Amino acid sequence: MLKAIHPKLPMRDKESTKDFYIDILGFTQFGYTDFPGYLMLQKDGIEIHFFEFTTLDPLENYGQVYIRTNNIDGLYQEFKDKGIQCTALELKPWLQKEFSVLDPDHNLLTFGE
Repeated sequence: MLKAIHPKLPMRDKESTKDFYIDILGFTQFGYTDFPGYLMLQKDGIEIHFFEFTTLDPLENYGQVYIRTNNIDGLYQEFKDKGIQCTALELKPWLQKEFSVLDPDHNLLTFGE
């Protein structure tokens, strides 16, 4: 009966999180209300939610999301063309081609195909 998952990640500052995900990664905000301390973003059918955690130490944040794609090479090139710092695109021993990005709060976004 499960049909979707929408991870919730911590954010220190809503505006900087919006700037990174919307202006750099190409997400859009959705929802009818802009709730204080909460942010809902989407791109290509996935959603990521964020909750305010103003005292978060980014160097002690272990928030992680694994995002599957059907065009890892194109996505990697798009991010590199935008100047986004990514790990190297590589084939992992578990036969997934992957790369990762850290957001401003050090949430780890790993993209894989």
